[in-house]
Amino acid sequence: MRSRPSEARRRPRVLVIVQNLPVPFDRRVWLECRTLTRAGYDVTVVCPTGEGTVAEQVVDGVRIVAYPAYAPGGSSLSYLLEYGHSFQATARLALRERRNGRFDVVQACNPPDIFWPLARWLRLRDGTRFVFDHHDLCPELFRSRFPDGPGLLHRGLLFLERQTFRAADRVTSTNSSYAEVALTRGGKSPDEVTVVRTGPDPERLKRREPRPELRRGRRHLVAYLGVMGPQDGVDIALRAADVVVNGLGRRDVTFCLMGSGDMRPSLLAERDRLGLGEYVDMPGRVSDEVMAEVLSTADLGLCPDPLNPLNDVSTMNKTMEYMAFELPVVAFDLRETKVSAGEAARYATPNSVEDFARTVVELLDDPEARARMGQLGRRRVEEHLAWSHQQVGYRAVFDALVGRTRVEPAVVDRTVQPDAVARPSATGA
Repeated sequence: MRSRPSEARRRPRVLVIVQNLPVPFDRRVWLECRTLTRAGYDVTVVCPTGEGTVAEQVVDGVRIVAYPAYAPGGSSLSYLLEYGHSFQATARLALRERRNGRFDVVQACNPPDIFWPLARWLRLRDGTRFVFDHHDLCPELFRSRFPDGPGLLHRGLLFLERQTFRAADRVTSTNSSYAEVALTRGGKSPDEVTVVRTGPDPERLKRREPRPELRRGRRHLVAYLGVMGPQDGVDIALRAADVVVNGLGRRDVTFCLMGSGDMRPSLLAERDRLGLGEYVDMPGRVSDEVMAEVLSTADLGLCPDPLNPLNDVSTMNKTMEYMAFELPVVAFDLRETKVSAGEAARYATPNSVEDFARTVVELLDDPEARARMGQLGRRRVEEHLAWSHQQVGYRAVFDALVGRTRVEPAVVDRTVQPDAVARPSATGA
C-alpha cells in the first residue's frame, strides 16, 4: 500500500472507471490519463484485466488496478450478469484505493451507465466530484445489437443513462451530437457539457515505409481496423469484397480486415463460404506495429458502419486513424462521420453493399483523388482533430472542478465543421 501524502503537498486525486476495455488498451482513456498525470494529477484507473493489463501495475505514472474480466455470453440478459460482476469488483477496488486518500474527482466511462451510485456515495462521504465521460449511447447501442430485445431492458437503460447524467457534475462528450443528447435527454445545462473528441496522436500514428508483401502480389490493399460486433458493419465490408472480387471480377485487390469481436467467427465462416479466403485476410486483433504496417501499405480504409440511430451520431475512431495514415476513407453517409472526415472520405448510399463496393472500386481507380483525400485527412488531423487540440478542454474540466481555474465555456466543439456538412439535431431514443 502506498503511503498517504501530506495535505500540504497533496496532488489532486482522480479515479477513472472503465468497464468495456482494459487500460492502456483503451486509447481514449489512456490519452486522458496521460493528460492528467502531465498536469500534476494523481490518477488511479479501475478496469478489467486484458492483454497487457494485470491486477496491479503503474504505467507512465498511472496506477492501474484491475479485476478479472467476466463476459458470460452475447445475449441481452447476459449483460446483466456481466455488469453486476463489474460493479461489485469496481466498487471493491475503488474503496480499497480510497484508503490512500480521498478522491477529488471520479470519472466513469460508458458503456455501461451503472457507476453513478458509487459516484454519489463518494460525493456524500468525501465531496468527490463526478465527471461522466460519455463514449456511447447505451439505449441506442442496445437497440442496434438487439433490435427485438426486451422493451423493459431498453427502458432500464434509459433510466440508468438519466441517473448518470443527473449525478454528473460535468459531462465530456465525444462529439456535438452526444453533447446534444446530454442537454436534451440528460437535462444538463450548457456549462456542464464539454465536447472532447477522441483525437489521434499524429506523432504516433503516421505513415511509414509500406510493406508490399502485404498486398499478396496484387496491386491494391484495402484495410479495415476496428471491432467486429453486430453494429460495426464488417459483414457489409465482407459482402462488398464479394461484389468487388466475384461480382466485378477485380482480382487485383486484397482486403485486410483487422480486429476481433462477437461476429468474427461467423464472418470467417462467411468469408470461406464466399470463396474469398485468398483475397480477404482476417488476422484478428493485431499489434500496433502490424496495424501501422498495414495502414501504411493500404490504398484506402473502410468504415462500413451502417446507418442506425447509434452510428449516425457516433464518432468512429477508425475514421480518424485512417486519416492520420493519409488514407482516403470509404464510408456510408452518416452525420458524425462526415463531421470527422469531411472531404477526406467518399460516402456511399447508407447500407447499400453494391454502392459501397462501387465507391471502393472508383477510388482504387483514381490515384490522384486518393492522394488528395489522404493529404486533406492528415492535415485535418494535425490542425483540428489531434488529441493535442482536444486535451485543452478535457484538462479545463478537471482544473475547474478542483479549483485550479475558472470553468471554460462548455459545449464548445473545437473541430472545424466541413462546409458541406449539414447539422440536423440529434434525436433521443
